[in-house]
Amino acid sequence: MTDLKPLMDNAIAAAFAAGTEILDVYSRPINVELKDDRSPLTEADKRAHTAIVKELAKTGLPVLSEEGKHLSPAERQAWDMYWLVDPVDGTKEFIKRNGEFTVNIALMARDGEPISTLGSHRPVAGVLYVPVKDILYFAWKDGGSYRLEHATTFTGKPAYEAAASAQRLPMPHQREAFTIVASRSHASPDTDAYIQKMEKKHGKVATVSMGSALKICLVAEGAADAYPRYAPTMEWDTAAGHAIADEAGKSLVDVSTGAPMRYNKNDLLNQWFIVE
Repeated sequence: MTDLKPLMDNAIAAAFAAGTEILDVYSRPINVELKDDRSPLTEADKRAHTAIVKELAKTGLPVLSEEGKHLSPAERQAWDMYWLVDPVDGTKEFIKRNGEFTVNIALMARDGEPISTLGSHRPVAGVLYVPVKDILYFAWKDGGSYRLEHATTFTGKPAYEAAASAQRLPMPHQREAFTIVASRSHASPDTDAYIQKMEKKHGKVATVSMGSALKICLVAEGAADAYPRYAPTMEWDTAAGHAIADEAGKSLVDVSTGAPMRYNKNDLLNQWFIVE
């Protein structure tokens, strides 16, 4: 396996650079465009994308970004490793100005299984940055999973140094009930059914609503027990959080297979999944 720590340094630097661009836009009135699928796009998405691609270009690895050019499956499935990026995950939360949006950067590697409709790669490292709170979640394979506050005070320092000052995930949490984190924008009957199933199993169940990939991080850090997602997401929405959950001893499971989610499918739309 490639030494992932130098690549983590690039990913963290890219996330901080994106955060700077995002907060500049966030500080002013926000103009919103609609993409072809009617989802919102802001200047922050574009500027963050540019900042991330510029930093990650130093690694020589290809970048697949939500705001970038989408290549043919044959071309991207031929890559051994690549970056999978969502410059602003939670654009709706950004527009609402509730702070619940993130920069997602994942390092993807071929998973050793045959290429299929279910994918060809899995995340081996992930960086998830919360610009408004200056909190960084990060993880790399066999290196652990971490949560770092006042994160930009570590700008320019290597990832292992940031890890030494960070909280290792999962963290101890005192909770009265089995806690399920759910999407703020995407309720569904399947999610309701899952909650009812957990109520039968655990008795008391608490639910927490939150936007963006922060939901995955709540499970990774131990603040929640499960995040069921029975609504559409794209690969770049989940990959960074998936890496962070894995290294925290959690799992992100494709409910259609019962196995960990695979990536780089022909269609970059995820299957339904549960993080627990």
